[in-house]
Amino acid sequence: MRRGAAVSKLAGLCLLAGILVAGLIFPAAGGLGALSNQVSAAVPEMARQLLNTPAPQVTQVTAADGSPIATLYDQYRLPARYEDISDPMKAAVLSIEDRNFFSEGAMNPRAVVRAVLNNAGGGSTQGASTITQQYVKNYLINVLDRNDAKSQEEDRSDTMARKLREAQLAVIVDRSQSKQQILANYLNVVSYGNQTYGVGAAARYYFGETPDKLSIAQSAMLAGMVNNPSRYNPYTYPQETLQRRNVVIDAMAAAKSITPEQAAAAKGEALGVQPEKSAPPASCYAAAPDSGFLCDYAVDYLEKAGLSQEQIKSGGYTIQTTLDPRISRAAKDAADRRVPSTQQGVANPFVIVKPGQSSHDVVAMVSNRSYGTDAHAGETSYNQPANVSVPFGAGSVFKLFTTAAAMEKGTAGLSTPLPNPGAQCFPVPGSRSCATVHNDGGYPNPIPLRDALATSPNVAFTDLELRTGMPDVIATAAKLGLRQTMRTNMHGDSPGPAPDGASVPSTYTQPQDQFNQGNIAFTLGFSPFSPLELTNVAATLADHGRWCPPNPIKQVTDRYGTPVPIAQQPCEQVVPPGLANTLVQGLGNDVKPGGTSAESAQAARWTRPTAAKTGTTQDNESVAFLGITNSYAATSVVYADGSHPGTICATNPPVIQNGCKGAFGGTIAAPTFYDALGQVLGGQPAQPLPPADPKYLAAR
Repeated sequence: MRRGAAVSKLAGLCLLAGILVAGLIFPAAGGLGALSNQVSAAVPEMARQLLNTPAPQVTQVTAADGSPIATLYDQYRLPARYEDISDPMKAAVLSIEDRNFFSEGAMNPRAVVRAVLNNAGGGSTQGASTITQQYVKNYLINVLDRNDAKSQEEDRSDTMARKLREAQLAVIVDRSQSKQQILANYLNVVSYGNQTYGVGAAARYYFGETPDKLSIAQSAMLAGMVNNPSRYNPYTYPQETLQRRNVVIDAMAAAKSITPEQAAAAKGEALGVQPEKSAPPASCYAAAPDSGFLCDYAVDYLEKAGLSQEQIKSGGYTIQTTLDPRISRAAKDAADRRVPSTQQGVANPFVIVKPGQSSHDVVAMVSNRSYGTDAHAGETSYNQPANVSVPFGAGSVFKLFTTAAAMEKGTAGLSTPLPNPGAQCFPVPGSRSCATVHNDGGYPNPIPLRDALATSPNVAFTDLELRTGMPDVIATAAKLGLRQTMRTNMHGDSPGPAPDGASVPSTYTQPQDQFNQGNIAFTLGFSPFSPLELTNVAATLADHGRWCPPNPIKQVTDRYGTPVPIAQQPCEQVVPPGLANTLVQGLGNDVKPGGTSAESAQAARWTRPTAAKTGTTQDNESVAFLGITNSYAATSVVYADGSHPGTICATNPPVIQNGCKGAFGGTIAAPTFYDALGQVLGGQPAQPLPPADPKYLAAR
């Protein structure tokens, strides 16, 4: 080093040492200079953030019974209290990093001066940081500035300004926290490599232990890693890590934290780390096949309720969902039996909701697909059960919206005979033309509304839809539960510009509740929909006409165990209880002889009173079954989810193939319901459907 440069560096570092000693050890001293004044101006706010910003923690997502579903995090950190960290771990880090920690202040002035002089003179680089200073530096890098690369670079820079700021903050921390708190905070904030932060996560990751169980050898390895987690990675550089661990063990013996005999025994141990692995996945993709979709929906629900993604990933929350593990497993198994996970081009989303006194709890949200990123394994990253995912519609299930609107308006009652010719050309709203609608098969003419619900003649319901009025039918669909669905366009997306060359631009630009005002096929169910929202329609009817948002959250608590209030839309009485009960009663014939799902019910030996509606789209690209029994509401949908959709064949399992006998909701979608609910209800006594209200039996 040139003499002039060395003198200049020495002078600067001596000035720094003088500032640190005079300004921090004796803070009343004046004349710290422009640098000190400049740095000191920023320190109070930084100190406030440092003392009041908790380190990121892992958020746990659980089922309703508390069993784990997934972990969400920005940094894999499992904090530990001072008393929950083993004595060897504390001794190891003190011995190698700061032996005089409990007897010194925030700084060691003699070490500062010694390091300054030695480093400036060209000797080996020496650190002068106490654990308090190291805690401050790591907190700035790993917590406060973790999302700001430029600030992190400044936190690591070898400048007088950085060191002065760090030292001033260390003094504030030393005066604000006990030594035990500082040591525990330090051990909880530092990186241990391999995406782990803090001693709790490191103990679990490397040794499968909790921090209170760490041995001398294990503690020494972790304490040695703090200096350079990459260089002392036991998987990449096991020999260097072993040597570093033994240096720490020797330091522990020299500090008399352990006996020479204990040191010798510990140095004789192998590293003993677990097989190399990744940190636990930080998303709902890691959830079990029966819980990934509900996990994803719960996170999205909380974000819409006001918790940011950043808060959820770093807040250390416990998110207890409404998922019932027993019901969810039964639902997933039933969906997989109907359509195997890897079946090409065919999906079977299935949702079960349990209406309660104050909410409609989602207890199962599954599909034959699993939530994940491996398409070859039958996974999808798109939430089929929750999103407006079924592009082809639910078929005749939508006829219940026409029925509810007609009953509310007085156009028809459950016993009202409906005109039902084999075919009829109906006027198209807003047009001078008409569109011909056909019945699929032979039906009575007229047909009572109750019988029409069980057998689904297209002509009778199209006529009833138009006599009731398209605006009322569409509004009923939304208020009963298809709320987000009706806000999307006819492609299941948010309305927006139509692509160039679109044959019907309005299918892109208009929401469904606007586009369908002129679509007499609405009652025939050709509009995209969300299986979750359709299930919540059933829950609204089962709940005597009261709508509540489909709720995936049982409780959220923060890192301290305090409940976190979650904003939720209030429940609404959207149709009179008598109307809802009458419609549920009217849907009770679908599972009986003559009904569209009677054959599947008989095959499943199903005898429970059940309100149900089946649906099949015109080209058999989607079939659906909505059911209500024993206070559970559920929807099973089988639809073509591949890039080349086509007819779903009535085979077991169903396949996509042209020219085959097409599937129907009663024969392909309904068995998933009977299979799952049969397991869920087991030997429970059957509950009757509610009685019809005479007010809604005839037209008014």
